[in-house]
Amino acid sequence: MTMHCRPACGACCIAPSIASPIPGMPQGKPAGVRCVQLGEDARCRLFGRAERPGFCKGLQPSAEMCGTSRQAALAWLTALELATRP
Repeated sequence: MTMHCRPACGACCIAPSIASPIPGMPQGKPAGVRCVQLGEDARCRLFGRAERPGFCKGLQPSAEMCGTSRQAALAWLTALELATRP
């Protein structure tokens, strides 16, 4: 079963850090900071474009990651970020 992003969520564009350059964020993005490419509708403006970082392309929605709410997704991604930071 293919999962789709929850409308108005954007947790995956806020919680994790991204070390690679992002258009508008040449040094990447720190954890907990909203990506500049996250639109007002909580959708990635780079989705499907070559400029989208590899990290983002590889991050796919899943029941475990997304949970049952935006808050659950933010909590899960934040915990993963803390557990995997250098």
